[in-house]
Amino acid sequence: MNKRNILRVAAVAAGFTLIAAACGDSGSGNNAADTTTTAGSTDTVAAVQQGGLLQAVQDRGTLNCGVSGSAVAFSETQPDGTTTGIDADFCRAVAAVVLGDANAVNFVALTASARFTAVQTGQVDVLMRNTTWTQSRDSDVGMDFGPTTYYDGQQLMARESDGFSADSTIADIAGATVCTNAGTTTEKNIAETAKVNGVDINLQTYEDYDIVMTNFLSGACNIITTDGSGLVGRKAKQQPDGENWVIFPATPISKEPLGPTYGQNDSQWADAINWTVYASIIFDEQGVTSANVDEMVANPPSPEIGRLLGGDGELQTAMGLSPDAFQNMVRAVGNYDEIYTRNLGPVGLKRAGSANARWTEGGLMFAPPAR
Repeated sequence: MNKRNILRVAAVAAGFTLIAAACGDSGSGNNAADTTTTAGSTDTVAAVQQGGLLQAVQDRGTLNCGVSGSAVAFSETQPDGTTTGIDADFCRAVAAVVLGDANAVNFVALTASARFTAVQTGQVDVLMRNTTWTQSRDSDVGMDFGPTTYYDGQQLMARESDGFSADSTIADIAGATVCTNAGTTTEKNIAETAKVNGVDINLQTYEDYDIVMTNFLSGACNIITTDGSGLVGRKAKQQPDGENWVIFPATPISKEPLGPTYGQNDSQWADAINWTVYASIIFDEQGVTSANVDEMVANPPSPEIGRLLGGDGELQTAMGLSPDAFQNMVRAVGNYDEIYTRNLGPVGLKRAGSANARWTEGGLMFAPPAR
């Protein structure tokens, strides 16, 4: 066992609590009807000791996937107990790849401060929780990160009736009460940005973003801040009739690459998660969808697609997966564009012209070749 794994197992045995700064947190959830806080811990710790989480998840038959549960369009726990959103669908995509069943997911709603502890203790196998890839999380906190599934950036939101507009700048927030999540790098970003620009603000923080919104709606907060996607979602869902909320500045104050997050030093598990995302992007690039996947299996448009769908030269078997693993994924949840459009389109988050567009269309969505 390498040094990092020894440290991780020792930390579990000691029952430690890791309070790690959170970023990109537009919502934090409590445990919902279809979540758990205990399943998987014992076998996950054993898997760390043995060096392989993939087999442990396959033996268990269920993926424990950490989500927010209250992040609009990313992961929302519905009244019937189901979980919807782009993060939830990527949980399902991993389950389809690893287990052959997109519904074999146990969604675990986690607060921002608890999410990394949940990975370290084996409560969850992977986070799909609008989590930003940062240097400290990739080193001190002990996480590894998969491909970015959504390129985001921190912005602010205020009422037009308070004199703000989409053209407002950081200089315009002087003297305002600005609210966000406590103990997050969202908090750190706005504090540092205000200081650099010589602007004094009254910064108020809360553990739960729903509390942030309650204070904004009551007028206790003049301005709220988090990732732009979270603000768009909250505006679409909570803006009262007769009000107009504006999001600014046009250029975000930070970079927030969001994607899957998991424990360090398990390359087989990392490969399974990473190539789930990559396959969804390649399928998007080459027109493989949930509707035409059977046709593509019979007549693949390229050797690369043939391999990804389980044909000659497939590499999934060598990864510890079934040859049709990615075929199962696209059939169940669709390609990247289908996942994106289904979940983010309704709240007004469009791919065209954004960093999340295909690389051939000026965006950053790019996957290494499947060969």
